[in-house]
Amino acid sequence: MSEKPLNVVLDADGAARAIKRIASEILERNEGPEGLAVVGIESGGVPLARGITAELGKNSAEIPIGTVDITLYRDDFSQISELPVIGETNISFPVDEHNIILVDDVLFTGRTVRAAIDNIYDLGRPRRIQLAVLADRGGRELPIQPDFLGNTVEVADDEYLDVVYDDDKVRVMVFKRE
Repeated sequence: MSEKPLNVVLDADGAARAIKRIASEILERNEGPEGLAVVGIESGGVPLARGITAELGKNSAEIPIGTVDITLYRDDFSQISELPVIGETNISFPVDEHNIILVDDVLFTGRTVRAAIDNIYDLGRPRRIQLAVLADRGGRELPIQPDFLGNTVEVADDEYLDVVYDDDKVRVMVFKRE
């Protein structure tokens, strides 16, 4: 990334600690790994979901993981492009039998999470859906809040928050909008 960040909210070590803490809180709140499944929202939530799942799996049985693409579920679908790129939702386990940990990198308006929940409910009715995010930048338009949170970040209107993935390292940074 050639652009210089205004602020590094979480460096690689801080992000790694946040992911471990989120995984620990998930296990504690759900009284262990039984019945859990992790679903990452394309695209930024997927690598984060893999990291959380790896942490969850260190002390427990294998946790199913899946991905959701929300393109067709967006409330602004007709406005995003004449030819939008539609990705794949890949959930290979029965949704009905699990407590789903829905994962995204940044929570902003809540619209992405709403779309992901709609997508999941088209596949079945999970026991529960809990939301894990690495960074919450505020600005909610819908009444959606994270159950598990890495960090809350104040971001001005002329700035944006980005989660940068370099190899296995994750960093959360604030950039100036152009």
